[in-house]
Amino acid sequence: MSCILNIETSTEACSVALSQDGMTIFNQEDLNGPSHATQLGVFVDEAFSFADSHAIPVDSVAVSSGPGSYTGLRIGVSMAKGVCFGRGIPLIAIPSLKILSVPVLLNHDIPEDALLCPMIDARRMEVYAAVYDRSLTAIRPIAADIVDEYSYQEYLDKRPVYFFGNGALKCKARINHPNAHFIENIVPEAKWMFPLAEKANVNKEYEDVAYFEPFYLKEFVATKPKKML
Repeated sequence: MSCILNIETSTEACSVALSQDGMTIFNQEDLNGPSHATQLGVFVDEAFSFADSHAIPVDSVAVSSGPGSYTGLRIGVSMAKGVCFGRGIPLIAIPSLKILSVPVLLNHDIPEDALLCPMIDARRMEVYAAVYDRSLTAIRPIAADIVDEYSYQEYLDKRPVYFFGNGALKCKARINHPNAHFIENIVPEAKWMFPLAEKANVNKEYEDVAYFEPFYLKEFVATKPKKML
């Protein structure tokens, strides 16, 4: 199985991990940032030192592709591209909201019919969110939402929905529905990228290193939900 260098910088957290054979074999992170400019290069060097000391070739690089912080994504993607160019290895892009969902699926008891709604914080009552089923198939694609009492009602009226990420806490007081569940302390981290990165690697779902750009938050226009009749 290939060894993948995973880089996650979509929020204030900065993390780097190596994954191989369905598990994380190296992990470094700073969750108290933002510290991307100073820490990311150090973490990447440490990851390669670990790989070299264990005679493990790094075969590809996976990077969080957004949405997320403009500065964080720019630094992470620039580093990933530099490694790919320098070593001649492919680039894999993983959506940040799917990365957020992995620890929920692995570490929490979620009903089979549940929907997942990972959220990245924006200003005021805005979040960047998607709605996935348990297979991480998009029920609703990534969008910018202005959260109020009617948000996600069309999903909540039918199935349990689990909200998490750094945008979910501020929504807890607004979304008052018996099917709404909130999970705290879920952060997008490189150590959780391995299931998605390894699947993409097997399927050879690679990006064009020269032209790849992440999805910056500024590319989304926030919309307010309508009251459901």
